[in-house]
Amino acid sequence: MRGLAACVKASGASVIAIVLAGCVVGPDYERPAVITPAKWAGDHGKSSAVTKPDLTAWWRQFNDPLLDRLVVQAVDDNLDVATAKAKIREARATFRQQTGALLPTADGSGSATRNRSVADAEPSVYNQYKAGFDASWEVDLFGGRKRAAEAAGFAAEAANDDLADTFVTLIGDVTSYYVEARQYQELAALAERTARSQRQTAALTRDQLQAGTATGADSATADGQAASTEADIPSYRISYLQSVNRLAVLLGKSPADLQGLMEKRGKIPSPKMVAGLGIPADVLTHRPDVRAAERRLAQYTAKIGQAEADRYPSISLTGNIASTANNLADLGRKSTISWSFGPSVSIPMFHGGQLKAAVEIAQAQRDQYYVAYQSAVLSAMEDVENAIVGLTQSQQRRAKLAVSVAAYRKAAQISQELNVAGATNRLDVLEAERALYTAESNLIQSQTSIASYYISLHKALGGGWTGTINVERPAVLDSVVGPRLAMR
Repeated sequence: MRGLAACVKASGASVIAIVLAGCVVGPDYERPAVITPAKWAGDHGKSSAVTKPDLTAWWRQFNDPLLDRLVVQAVDDNLDVATAKAKIREARATFRQQTGALLPTADGSGSATRNRSVADAEPSVYNQYKAGFDASWEVDLFGGRKRAAEAAGFAAEAANDDLADTFVTLIGDVTSYYVEARQYQELAALAERTARSQRQTAALTRDQLQAGTATGADSATADGQAASTEADIPSYRISYLQSVNRLAVLLGKSPADLQGLMEKRGKIPSPKMVAGLGIPADVLTHRPDVRAAERRLAQYTAKIGQAEADRYPSISLTGNIASTANNLADLGRKSTISWSFGPSVSIPMFHGGQLKAAVEIAQAQRDQYYVAYQSAVLSAMEDVENAIVGLTQSQQRRAKLAVSVAAYRKAAQISQELNVAGATNRLDVLEAERALYTAESNLIQSQTSIASYYISLHKALGGGWTGTINVERPAVLDSVVGPRLAMR
């Protein structure tokens, strides 16, 4: 109760200042100190630790105009973004509501009545008019309402960061599903080309069987291999359409709306390599989910003071003035005027431990958000490290697969030539074709992996939308909100 004693001991001008400014109870928020490594473990010195990544419109590094268009459409029309905008409006309105509670309230009132009274057996009928003004102010002596306003302000800042985090996730998802769709287009096209070649091989094998230069096993194997490759095509088309349909939903459209736009084949986007990664401490400011977690910790720290203030006395100043007259024109002139003004004090005495329990609840909630903030920081650094190693290893894998494809293509060509010359059997040709198909499929998937880890890295670093966003426009515009006759 030292805070109460400090307020009580104040006198004179100090008392006036305290009444106007108020005391505060509960802990003052301090941003937690977070120890982060000096550099990323997966970087291995390949980029300068002091060079921060360029996160501005990072998806443009793919140099794909259609992807750029889709990102802009998603930012404008995505439903998760619309929800995040509404939550910002709600948080801002809550903040204004809580700050408004710090100010006095005033209300006007008026009445007009027709009255009848009987005095000495003589009835009297008269009109009576009243007008009044009431005002009240709860002095925020121990800062409960101030803490509530603090909490609402922190919540509004967290809502802003939530919108930014929604953009990080949205742009990453749009780009990822676009890359996936292009991958499945490439895989389906590869399967179709390979299946045509294998069908030609199967037809040639049947001719050789009739000529006695191939066996029935050779012919059956060739047919089976072609059918197996053809069976991959529907699977790839299913995955392609699922990616396109999901992409359409992210853009706020029906699934069918995007299929025509994506039908024309495009290459798997190939990004430019990341020039710099910055340092792990950057995630504390770059990652909007980390910033939001920190703001919520601040919000729930302020709520402790809000709950603690309820355990202290409260002072309210109330006043009113009223005028009563028998004629409307006499109000304020020849009327009866009454007024009152004075303070009232409310002292919490016995609440069965509820007020103390409310403080303990707030403290436990603050601890949960403290742990959540620490978890958000660790998860952010984990995301970056995983993306770094994934991108680095995927680049190495693609280089090896490119060599593998070139070698298998040469082997398939040589096997075909040797078979024509009668120097090898048909099974060697089929095996070479199968190996080439597998290697080419793996190469396409490795190209997708590079793009996917590139996307993951920029998401992990906090890359999102940096353009202007209008959050004040509601999703539903009410045409009529004023007074009117009820229609039902």
